[in-house]
Amino acid sequence: MERREFIRQAAVTAAAVAASSQVQAKTPSNPIPKRTLGRTGEQLSIIAFGGIVVMDESAGASKNIVAEAVDRGVNYFDVAPSYGNAQEMLGPALAPYRKNCFLACKTEGRMKDDSRKQLEESLKLLKTDHVDLYQFHALTKMSDLDKVLGPGGAIETMEAAKKEGKIRYIGFSVHSAETAVAAMDRYHFDTILFPLNFVLYTQAGFGPQILKKAQEKKMGILALKGMAKTVWPADQKKEHPEPKCWYKPAGFPDEASMGLRWTLNHPITAAIPPGDERYFRLAMDVAQNYKPLESHEEQALLAGAQGAEPIFHLGNDV
Repeated sequence: MERREFIRQAAVTAAAVAASSQVQAKTPSNPIPKRTLGRTGEQLSIIAFGGIVVMDESAGASKNIVAEAVDRGVNYFDVAPSYGNAQEMLGPALAPYRKNCFLACKTEGRMKDDSRKQLEESLKLLKTDHVDLYQFHALTKMSDLDKVLGPGGAIETMEAAKKEGKIRYIGFSVHSAETAVAAMDRYHFDTILFPLNFVLYTQAGFGPQILKKAQEKKMGILALKGMAKTVWPADQKKEHPEPKCWYKPAGFPDEASMGLRWTLNHPITAAIPPGDERYFRLAMDVAQNYKPLESHEEQALLAGAQGAEPIFHLGNDV
């Protein structure tokens, strides 16, 4: 080998080693911890990547934020057809990491045919042959529960798809405590996804009954709205500073951090932060350095909940 060629290859090798070192330096020494998902035995990061984070983002931005989340230890991704173009953006971005990630999706379909159509479309957009968890989306009313579990209901799609290998687990998300408890009594669901935060729990009594029933059933318990606080004021409902949050989130960063820690203090597997990228990054920071709230912190947090209007109430299952 000529001296000139040797020097060139040595320089290339040195550059590659340097680049490799830079990539390794980005890998955290304290990755986001994991918890067991109920009786499934799956190990999920305590913070999920909510698909709304990549909604209306560019392909490059979506790829970067997904890569960062994976590097920091996130292995649980959640999306739904109703999140705008989130499935289109998440699918290609997640593809390089798909085999090591737990992907959850949802259907708004209440009957067999429309839920099957949504499932097949989601698989196509998400660039995958299966989702790990498929959920009924937002079972708010008892009439919704009656439809999905009744003759010709969407549960038939889920059970068939599970036999086909297109889904692994069956769950539901819910915004009604009454409907949640009824659903857990009527079907052997693997998981439940529901709002659990400091305002709902203390000001509306929303959450304790769901947690109790889910624990009795040994289900995987997943939480929404850990960083939420209240409804937007009337004059901000249409235009407010958080376009990806239909509710008013807790104050950034301190109140939101404590609110998320409050949620993680409970016997849940994981929490899904708001779709706003600032809050998602904050959630990853909190998770990497997670410590239970100290008594004085909890007292301060709950004092701030006094008088706040909860985003949901009991008795909204009519």
